[in-house]
Amino acid sequence: MMWKFNEDFSFVKQGNQFILLSMILIIVMGLGSDKFYGIFGENNYVTIHLMMEMLITVVTMSISIQTWLITPYILSNRVLYIGALFLTISLLEMAHALSYKGMPFFITESTPYASTWFYMFCRLLLSIGFLIIFFVKEKEIKSSYRWFIYSLPFAIITCCFGVLYGPTPILPPLIMEGEGPTDLKNILQYTAVALQLVIMVLLLKNFKKAPKIIFLLLCSSIYLIMSDFLYTIYQDVYDIKNFIGHIFELGASYLLFRAIYFSSIEKPFQQLVDTQEHLEKSREKMHHMAYHNEITNLPNERFLMESLKKDLYISKSQKAILAIGIERISAIKASLGSTYADQMICLIAQRLKNVLPEKYLLCLLREDYFVVYIDEVNNTHQLTQLSQQLQYVMEESFQIQHFSLNSQLNIGVALFPTDSYREEELVRFALYAMHEAQKSPTRLRFYESSISKKTTEQLLLENDLHDALANQELFLDYQPQLDLHTGQIKSVEALVRWQHPKKGWISPGVFIPIAEESGLIIPIGQWVLETACQQVKEWEAAGLPPIKVAVNLSLGQLFQQNLVEIIHHVLEKTQLEPKYLQLEITESMTINIDHMTTILQKLRALGVTIAVDDFGTGYSSLSYLKDFPIDCLKIDRSFVQKIHSNSTDKALVDMILSMAKHLQLKVVAEGIEEIEQLTYLLDGKCDTVQGFLFSKPVPPHVFQENYQTLHKNAKFILNSISTSEV
Repeated sequence: MMWKFNEDFSFVKQGNQFILLSMILIIVMGLGSDKFYGIFGENNYVTIHLMMEMLITVVTMSISIQTWLITPYILSNRVLYIGALFLTISLLEMAHALSYKGMPFFITESTPYASTWFYMFCRLLLSIGFLIIFFVKEKEIKSSYRWFIYSLPFAIITCCFGVLYGPTPILPPLIMEGEGPTDLKNILQYTAVALQLVIMVLLLKNFKKAPKIIFLLLCSSIYLIMSDFLYTIYQDVYDIKNFIGHIFELGASYLLFRAIYFSSIEKPFQQLVDTQEHLEKSREKMHHMAYHNEITNLPNERFLMESLKKDLYISKSQKAILAIGIERISAIKASLGSTYADQMICLIAQRLKNVLPEKYLLCLLREDYFVVYIDEVNNTHQLTQLSQQLQYVMEESFQIQHFSLNSQLNIGVALFPTDSYREEELVRFALYAMHEAQKSPTRLRFYESSISKKTTEQLLLENDLHDALANQELFLDYQPQLDLHTGQIKSVEALVRWQHPKKGWISPGVFIPIAEESGLIIPIGQWVLETACQQVKEWEAAGLPPIKVAVNLSLGQLFQQNLVEIIHHVLEKTQLEPKYLQLEITESMTINIDHMTTILQKLRALGVTIAVDDFGTGYSSLSYLKDFPIDCLKIDRSFVQKIHSNSTDKALVDMILSMAKHLQLKVVAEGIEEIEQLTYLLDGKCDTVQGFLFSKPVPPHVFQENYQTLHKNAKFILNSISTSEV
């Protein structure tokens, strides 16, 4: 992953200085050792060597002290062994420096013999020690155990002194005066190189586990190998190769120190810093999430209420709360799903922000309505103009994937201090006005005291409606439809009713809009569909002839992605033939022609029939009549009732009948209450009628028991018309 690479390998840039140093030293050697032989003055080489060894000793001793100090907290056996190893190396380096030829008397007269062996012990011990530590399984140790481990370096250095300064030399010399390193020294030096190469291979295999630490260790190994090589080819102490070898050795020690320091101090500290930064960012994120909506990133209700508590009472100037409701958003969420609803809310939020001045506070409350806080209002005309601008920008459709969705805004306004001095009441009153705004032609309402009681009742009713279906408070009545060509009742319309346990019968004109706004129309609509289909089969089992049932579909249902599958499942479950089910849509649902055409074609393919209810009351183009697979038009009762008193309504009914005839569509007229209305429709060749003249909507058992009586009454009415005409 790219971020991992950037994080782990940024330290490579830090190695540029070491690469540059290496190149300079190699160039110096490439120019020729003879030119730089004894360049520092032969009398100064002992001092220079002492300084180099002191620096190496300081570095290695620092590593030892550092690990000693951190082991009580880390308690790792590997860390403890590394500390003991470098304590041993620092003691050997110190002994090497003190026994170097030219140094003052140390145990015996200084000679290359002891000094070179101390160095070789140090070099071999470093490689062997690292290999052993590498293969040791890491485990936790007791703090007191470090005293024992750190005593071993002193035992080792004592043994070395015993071997090198004993009465009889045991080990052969590694340096011959005037000749340089012996073959034994070179063999031991190359052995150290071989061991170092093995270490490098092992490091490379584990590079991904700790890139920075291993990179430093690899660089240290390379410097050690270069120093080993130079120590095998130099002639004497005045050779520039000897000096450069010490520089590489010092560089290797420093890199080792950097690796140990990074692993034991810098890395844990950086992890602690990163953890603190992460916690701080998490706190900021949690705070942001607590005060902002996740979908739109707008301030939420908590943010709004705290802002109002802080700003509302600074001055007594007029302020305003605008509550903005999104028309049909609940139905869209219930039918298409949360993804579509969330995308639409985001698009609406963006349009609102484009209109509102930056000084106005725009919030999203409960993911279905917005609130705007305006801290300075000159007059109500200013709020009316702003509301109209917000509504205007919603006129353009929202294109979400393959759906073209439309929505309107219902805006309620509450004023401070006119309507309330309290922030909670101010927001609540604006919401009350917002609910009332959907009944206004302008979809804008300023709060009035009379709204509170009415809105409270409506909200309580919505709460009760959530339980109405589960508590079997909803039921269906069926209104017979008379076929004027045969005089037979061949179909009925299913109409949902609600018997509230406390408030009694509630009109569909009251609870259906609530169901549509809250999204409850989806489960209610599915229950109506299944109940109506099942009822037709029960009538058939009771001996009634096959009867077609008409069921209204809501806009929310039509936008359900699985509507066709649901209807198919209901037909299979109830064993009702598709031709006995008629689905009714309203004219206002035909706005999204592409989507509606696809859905209706799929429904028509099931074998059901499609009717347009309340035809003539909508505002959409009549072009859908030729595009949609429609079987029937239903003339709205408002036209039928004024068919004799209003010439315009009479002309509309004539037009609908004529249009249906030419388009080969059936016509159902609703609301027939008078003989004169029926007579006119008979003359106009209307196909089917329904209304109180024949029967009001009745419970299913009443329809079943009075089926023959309904036919006799219908026949009597039709005969009376024929007789009067004669």
